[in-house]
Amino acid sequence: MSSNIPKEPRQLMINLMYLVLTAMLALNVSNEILHAFKVLNVGITKSNVSLDAKNNETLLEFQANEDMEGHRDRVKPFNDRAKEVHEEAAKVYKYLDDWKERIIKQSGGYLGGGTSGEIKNEENIDASTYLLVEKKGGDEIKQRLSEFRDFVLQRITNESVKTILTRDLPVKIDNPPKTEDNPAGDWSTGTFYHVPTLGVLALISKMQNDVRSSESAVINELFKEAEAKPIKFDAITALAIPQTSYALVGQQVKAQIMVAAYNKSVSPTISASSGSIKIADGVGSWTGTATGVGLQTVRGTLSLNLGDRNISQPWSFQYMVGSAGASLQLDKMNVFYIGVPNPITVTAAGYSLEDVSVNIPGATLTKTGNGKYNVFVTGGREVDASILAKTADGMKNVGAMKVRVKRIPDPQARLGGKLSGSMQSNIFRAQLGVAAVLENFDFDAKFTITGYDFSYQPKRGDYQGPFHTNDAYFPDEAKRFMPHMKPGDRIYIDNVRAKGPDGTTRALNPITILLN
Repeated sequence: MSSNIPKEPRQLMINLMYLVLTAMLALNVSNEILHAFKVLNVGITKSNVSLDAKNNETLLEFQANEDMEGHRDRVKPFNDRAKEVHEEAAKVYKYLDDWKERIIKQSGGYLGGGTSGEIKNEENIDASTYLLVEKKGGDEIKQRLSEFRDFVLQRITNESVKTILTRDLPVKIDNPPKTEDNPAGDWSTGTFYHVPTLGVLALISKMQNDVRSSESAVINELFKEAEAKPIKFDAITALAIPQTSYALVGQQVKAQIMVAAYNKSVSPTISASSGSIKIADGVGSWTGTATGVGLQTVRGTLSLNLGDRNISQPWSFQYMVGSAGASLQLDKMNVFYIGVPNPITVTAAGYSLEDVSVNIPGATLTKTGNGKYNVFVTGGREVDASILAKTADGMKNVGAMKVRVKRIPDPQARLGGKLSGSMQSNIFRAQLGVAAVLENFDFDAKFTITGYDFSYQPKRGDYQGPFHTNDAYFPDEAKRFMPHMKPGDRIYIDNVRAKGPDGTTRALNPITILLN
C-alpha cells in the first residue's frame, strides 16, 4: 500500500533538500541558506497544489462511480469516508496556513506593511521560538497533526491495509533525540527552537505536504476497496415460501418460489426476533416454539461480510398457531364489570383469528385486535357469549359460555392515604381534600368524590362545622381553620359520596383523624 504515497522524483528531491537544509541550520544562517529555504518553500507549495488537484480528481471519479446505476450501495459508504478525509485535510491545511501568517506577523510582517509579498525579517529566529516553543504553539500543532492522523486511519476498515498505512502514512510525529540544548527530547523545541522565519515556513509547508500526501494515500485506498469484486456464489437452492403456513380445507394457499444463491464458505450472521438460528455451509436454519394464537410473524436481519464491506437485509415469515378448541378467555377474571371495558380474547381451533368473532346480546363490543375485544355491559346478572367462525358456507357457531355481570366494588374514602387514625398536623395541612381509592381491583376504574361534610374539633375550643362541599376539595370554611390546627385537634369527614364509571353514586366510609 506504500505505492499510494507520492514517490515522484520531484517529491523525493524536495524531501532530500528539506533534510539537508535543516541540518545546515545548526552551522550558520547565511543568505545562501535563507535563499535555499525560500526555493524549497516555493517548491513544496507548488507540490501541495498539485497534490490537491490530484486528490480532487480522485474524489470526482469516486462520485462518478457512486452515481453509476447499481453502484451506489457499494460505493457510497467508501465515498462518504473519502469526503470526510478530504474535508478534515482542508481544515488542517488551513490551520497550518494560519500559523504561517502568525509567525510572519510576529517576525515583523511584510515589506511595505502589506498582507503579502517579501518577508521583512526572513532571518528572525525569535518569532518561532516565542510562538511555537515558549507559548507552546508547537504543542498545539503536534496535537492537531496527531488527531488528523488518527482521524484518517479510522476511515480504513481493512485491518491489513490499516497496519501498512499506520507504518507508512506521511503525517507522523517522531520525537527528536535528547541533546544538551533539548534534554527532554521535546518535539516543539527540537523542531522550531531558534529556526529562522523562512525555515519555519518551509517546515510548515512540509507538514502541509504530508497532510495532502496522507489524504491522497487514504482516499486512493478507499477507492480501491470500493471497487472490490463482489463475493462469488458457488451453490444454489430452490426456496418455497408460503404466505400462510396454516389453512382449512377448501381455502386458497399461495407461496413464492425462487432460487437462492450462496457461498458455502461464507457464513452470514443472522438475528431473529424469536427462536434460535443454526448456520451451516452458508445457510441458516430457524427453530422456534409456537406461542400465542393466530397469525405469528418472525423477523430478523441477515448480515454478510464481503471482505471490503458488510451488507445487511431484513427478512420475515409468518405462521398460524391454532388452539385445541373454541374458547373465550376473559383477560382479567371470569366476570364482566359494569361501566368499564372488559378485555377478552376469542379463539377457535382450525380457524384463523381474522375469521373468528364473538356475539354477546345486551353488551357493546369494541374490537382491539385479531380475536381481542373490549366488552361493555350496563346491567343484569349474566350474559350469554357465542363464538362465531367464518366458513365457506357462512358464519358458524363454534362455542358458547355464560359470563356473570357484577357491579364495581365500593372504593374507600381516604385522607392523605389514611382511612382513620393519627396524622402529623403539618402533613394534614399539605392535603387538598378527600380521595376515593379502589384497592386490589384489576381494572382502571376511577371514582370521583361528589361531596362530604367536614367538621373540626379543637383540643381546646368550640366544635366547628359541619361544612359541606360538592367535590373532593376541602370546603372554604374549613380552609380558614387549617393554618391554626395543631396536635390534639380532631378532623371528622362524614356523608362521603362518590360517583363511579358505572354512573352510580356510592356512600363511602367516614374518616376521623387525630392530629399529632
